[in-house]
Parts: sequence; C-alpha cells; structure tokens
Amino acid sequence: MSETLAADARLLFDTVREAGELGLDLGRKRNLRHWTKPDGSHVTEGDLAINALFEQRLRAQRPGDGWLSEETPDAPASRMASDRLWIIDPIDGTRAFMEGREQWCVAAALVIVGHPVLAAVHCPRRGEFYAAMLGNGATLDGARLAIADHGWLEGARIAGNRKALSGLAHLGVAADPSGSLPLQLRLAHVAAGRLDGAVSIGKRHDWDLAAGELLVTEAGGRVSGTSGEGYIYNRREPWQQGLVAAGAKRHAALIEALSAPGHSPA
Repeated sequence: MSETLAADARLLFDTVREAGELGLDLGRKRNLRHWTKPDGSHVTEGDLAINALFEQRLRAQRPGDGWLSEETPDAPASRMASDRLWIIDPIDGTRAFMEGREQWCVAAALVIVGHPVLAAVHCPRRGEFYAAMLGNGATLDGARLAIADHGWLEGARIAGNRKALSGLAHLGVAADPSGSLPLQLRLAHVAAGRLDGAVSIGKRHDWDLAAGELLVTEAGGRVSGTSGEGYIYNRREPWQQGLVAAGAKRHAALIEALSAPGHSPA
C-alpha cells in the first residue's frame, strides 16, 4: 500500500469512528429534530451533524478530491473531474436511528477511478467496526473476514426487498425481508457470514453501496447489479441498477435465478 493510501486509510477510519460516537451521543437526545425530505425519506439533525463532521475531517484535508454524500447537494461536474471520490452515508438506517434501535450505521468509502479502495462501516450501537482496503482484506473489529462460498440456494439466508425475494421463493431460500436493516449493514453481514447473500431490485444510490461492496469483495465475495454487471462509481447519475451480493458461486446462482424467464429485475 502506498504511503498516500495508508494516510487516507487512517483518516477515513478515524473519522468514521468519530462519526459513530457522535451519532451515539446525538441519538440519546430527547426531541431529536427530524423531518421528511422531498423524496419522502427521513433526515435528522444527527444526519446533518455527522455529514458536517465528514466535511470538516475529510473534505477539508483532501480539497482536491471529489465528494458524494447523501446529505450534501451533488455537483456531478465537480466530482467527476477528479479520479478520487469520497462517498459518504452519514447515517444509513435513519428510521432506526430516530427510533433508538441498533440497525443503523455510518458508512464511507474512497473510490479511485470508479472503484472503491478503502471502506469503513461502523455500527456503534453494536460496537462493531468493519473495514476494508483493496488487496488487503476486510475485517470486523480487527478479525479477518472470509465468506464461505457454496453454489446452492436452498436454505441460504438471503436478505432483500420483497420484489427480489419473490423471484427466489421457489428455490427454497431462507428469505429475510430485512426491512429494518439498511443496505450497508446487509452487505456488512454478508461479508461477516451472518447472511449468505443480499438482493435488491431497483435503483440503489452509490452511498448505500460503495463501502459495503468493498467489504464483500475483500472477504472473497462478489457484488453486482441484477444483470451481473459490476458497479462503476462517479458517473453523472449516482446510482446503480439493483444489488446482488454473495460468495462468487452463490452470486452466480442468484444472477441466474433473477434472470430466469418470467422474473423481471427492472
């Protein structure tokens, strides 16, 4: 690893830890301010405070890099002008955060030339910190992660939205609708072996995917859209078409199942 990337890793991991602790403190507040955005999603003062922390720690120290965060207005031309892009989700699982539940996390990744090279996902209510570096593996609280890969789907624990899971029901998967588990945690749980796979149909934002993708791939798995295509980040439109994540063999089986006649992944 280059000295520059090592410095980036220290900066990213320290900031994500700090952001998680800030989220814990803010989550204890009574009457936490929250509101609904124009797209119908929720946002709280916690989301904005954590986003501001990322701006102060990451953006200020890497001013020449691109920036994409759920809580910062996007500027496609500006971020696409750089090969380096920070992708931030200040709180993935805002509803759980609002309700005082544990199923939320802070997630961030560094993308270079369209692909993640550093990632961190912090679930502070569980005291869990996931990290990954391209070519150096993925860890949970320092312990190396490795996905046990099998090609069959029967009995496999697959999390996803109901539209995707409905196309797998006949294969005997142990479907987990996971409505309360945000995408970044679904991906982290795949990397940790708590889930055998994750699927989702429809457009998914880059900030919901980038960090978790690197966790899964560095743990030996594969992540793609529902047609099997790999993700490329820092495009004009900051979203990907669907999600399939699992060990390589099971990923192939999921892609085949979702592509079967009569099942539309659109």
